[in-house]
Amino acid sequence: MKNRSLSFWLFLTPTLVALSLVVIIPVIMGLFYSFTNWDGLAFTEMVGFKNYLSLFQDHDFINAFWFTVKFVITTVILLNAIGLSLALLVTQKLKTSNFLRTIFFMPNMIGGLILGFIWQFIFTQAFTALGNALHLSWLQNWLTNETTGFWGLVIVTVWQMSGYIMIIYIAYLQNIPQEVIEAAEMDGASAWQRFTKITFPMIAPAFTVCMFLTLSNGFKIYDQNLSLTNGGPYKSTQMLALDIVNTAYNAGNFALAEAKSIIFFLIVAAISLLQVYYNRKREVKL
Repeated sequence: MKNRSLSFWLFLTPTLVALSLVVIIPVIMGLFYSFTNWDGLAFTEMVGFKNYLSLFQDHDFINAFWFTVKFVITTVILLNAIGLSLALLVTQKLKTSNFLRTIFFMPNMIGGLILGFIWQFIFTQAFTALGNALHLSWLQNWLTNETTGFWGLVIVTVWQMSGYIMIIYIAYLQNIPQEVIEAAEMDGASAWQRFTKITFPMIAPAFTVCMFLTLSNGFKIYDQNLSLTNGGPYKSTQMLALDIVNTAYNAGNFALAEAKSIIFFLIVAAISLLQVYYNRKREVKL
């Protein structure tokens, strides 16, 4: 560090300043306010761990936590399975590979709020009309109960992010030496054996990256939740991020919202780091 040139620090300083202003300082301030009775403008006293103790008795927060955990587990499995499947498809010698890559990636370019409103129309209008025409009750009123609302959020998230995850897997698949695949094929290895014994172990780092991205994104989802269900009905589809915002701006309890956000940050950080550590060790074994 002592031998770094002046130009290095000049180039690094804007990034450090931006990181401090946007991340480090707000986190420190939020941690401080979580120990007060802050109302968004000022605070009059320090309340210690009162906010942290009360959030564990907050049924909305607990329900949102378990709903989010269920959502994350489902989307992580589906996103990685579908993303890898799409990557395997478009890396085949197909004339339409480039076209398919574009089509699969395009949903990721649509903003979360707009995407949520588009799918809200599909679920409330298109699904209902189709259900009436085919006399299928399960297609009607998709966003009016917890079960179908949950699957609606899963469908939207998977539809949006699968193409992005596909791109990451493609980058690693294209780095696999074809000579190794051809040699295994000549030795009589089946397609499944080539995938499990050669392809997947060689793209294990991509799996680690995609697991991290899908885990962190699943916990942080807010815009799709807001625009698609807004937590309804009766907060049954409310996720953690939306619960924190509602606690601050609807209930006016900013100090409690800060305590929730700190706990939320610790949960996401711990889970993400643990999966990275585990997958890194697994990469070595593979």
